[in-house]
Amino acid sequence: MSQALARLPGLGPRSARRAVLYLMKKRENALRPLLSALQTVAEKLSTCSICGNVDTSDPCSICTDPRRDEKSLCVVEEVSDLWALDRSRLFPGRYHVLGGRLSALDGVRPEDLTIDQLVRRVSAGGIDEVVLAMNATLEGQTTAHYVAERLEGFPIRLSQLAHGLPVGGELDYLDEGTLAQALRARRPIA
Repeated sequence: MSQALARLPGLGPRSARRAVLYLMKKRENALRPLLSALQTVAEKLSTCSICGNVDTSDPCSICTDPRRDEKSLCVVEEVSDLWALDRSRLFPGRYHVLGGRLSALDGVRPEDLTIDQLVRRVSAGGIDEVVLAMNATLEGQTTAHYVAERLEGFPIRLSQLAHGLPVGGELDYLDEGTLAQALRARRPIA
């Protein structure tokens, strides 16, 4: 069992062994509820056919929420990015999960992602703004640039998340890429 747990992201062999020992000691209070929850996930979890989110229903709860602004769309690389943004409750619109990012080294091409589905969603109309929320990596920015090119001809407002200095960040501890982006994105003081 510890070998299976060790394959999960963030768990190495030692952490997996500790988890197994804990679950064995707390069989009734921890192991059985965990097994039940995993069984439920295996039976009910599905991928949303509209946005690519993972939920217990298709379409997902975000796509069917009438309080969401259906004219705003936030494009993310992975479901974990969607969950992180949605947890903040700062974006009132809907999402589109690409399922990864372009990477020549890893052999990930545009047709491996849901970029065509995104273009179809935008071309169907009703979307005024698309926010590109890719990670601040070379692959993430390459993906954002490619998606921006594909959406260029549509009558939408296209924006990208800001990059640069984090709140509370000290210049001495920042890498050159973050500093360079912060300098490029500088703005006048009001």
